[in-house]
Amino acid sequence: MGTERTRLVVLRGNSGAGKSSVAAGIRERFGRGLALVGQDNLRRIVLRERDRPGAANIGLIDLTARYALDAGYHVVVEGILYADHYGEMLTRLRADHRGPTHAYYLHVPFEQTLVRHVTKPIAHEVGEAQLRDWYRELDLLPGGIETVIGADSTLRETVDRIMRDTGLAGLPTLDL
Repeated sequence: MGTERTRLVVLRGNSGAGKSSVAAGIRERFGRGLALVGQDNLRRIVLRERDRPGAANIGLIDLTARYALDAGYHVVVEGILYADHYGEMLTRLRADHRGPTHAYYLHVPFEQTLVRHVTKPIAHEVGEAQLRDWYRELDLLPGGIETVIGADSTLRETVDRIMRDTGLAGLPTLDL
């Protein structure tokens, strides 16, 4: 799936870790030809379903990423993407992709998650107890395939690093 030239980037981490902001920064920096496959969009907006093992959004994320890669897009898949719910799908996606695949885990301590959460649109719907229930300390995928980026990395530094690591910084914008 995809080509030797397409890039697949997986961004994972707890709520408030900055995944969506980093994904948007990568897209803004790269330009056309990069697809964002956001777990929140597909799970909460498109399907309006709860996050649980075997849920339909897991397959939809997989299909959407595969379709975009096969169409020649670079793809950023981002979300909490719990290892026990999404790990198998992400492992298959990685194995099937013919181009370079990079995975990152954005790690933010729970105390910072609380501070960041108050700026989110769902802050009035989700309280500290719910956040504590969602939070998983370093929920890494097996095999050491993720690069952990800590909370001390700024948004700009994180986007710069991922652009460099993945090779997206040196690639031309795609005319798709």
